[in-house]
Amino acid sequence: MTTLAPSAQKVEDWLTARGLAGRVTEMPGTTRTSAEAAAAIGCAVAQIAKSLLFRGRDSGRPVMVIASGVNRVDEAKVAALLGERIARPDADYVRTVTGYAIGGVPPVGHEPPIITLIDADLLNLDPIWAAAGTPFAVFRLSAAELVSLTAGEVADLKVA
Repeated sequence: MTTLAPSAQKVEDWLTARGLAGRVTEMPGTTRTSAEAAAAIGCAVAQIAKSLLFRGRDSGRPVMVIASGVNRVDEAKVAALLGERIARPDADYVRTVTGYAIGGVPPVGHEPPIITLIDADLLNLDPIWAAAGTPFAVFRLSAAELVSLTAGEVADLKVA
């Protein structure tokens, strides 16, 4: 039995509590970027569900965008869905809101829950892979599971 890093174990425990045990895998190489994760897993970059945290410019509320690893997020589309402009937060904000460092932020398990928008392109891919708490940990899931676990809104979020 392999011992996971504490942050990865936290994600595994959250998944296990929802009937998805054994999903977190720690890789020998970094999975910090979509390209690194795809190379480590042996999947297409598109199958990487990258978690990007933004904050409302006026409200300061966090919003998680989960996008296909090959897509650039159209921030104007995100702002239109939220009803306010967004900003890219610094690393301290990301860690404070999610409990994880950039490069390992999972799309699930945040308390309180974070408003989540999901790139519609992910629904065409199976499986998908997401960060699991560290820059070396990932977990496998389906797009349907991602939508269910996050209560996320699916939308066209990519730059045209």
